[in-house]
Amino acid sequence: MKIIKIQGMTCSHCTAAVESELKSLGELNFLEVSLENNSAKVEFKTDISDETIKNAIEDIGFDVIEIK
Repeated sequence: MKIIKIQGMTCSHCTAAVESELKSLGELNFLEVSLENNSAKVEFKTDISDETIKNAIEDIGFDVIEIK
């Protein structure tokens, strides 16, 4: 499970955009995007690099602060 701290999400449309982008990277076991916590929790079925995740989220206009 990866926890991604995201800066710049301000509404439900933002969380939906992040969800959609993460879903496009590969099959998921788990996904939860929280506006309240400015984060996303994601578990992919295959290994997706942190760099790929960071680039995907930043390409749609949000800043990734950290991935744990």
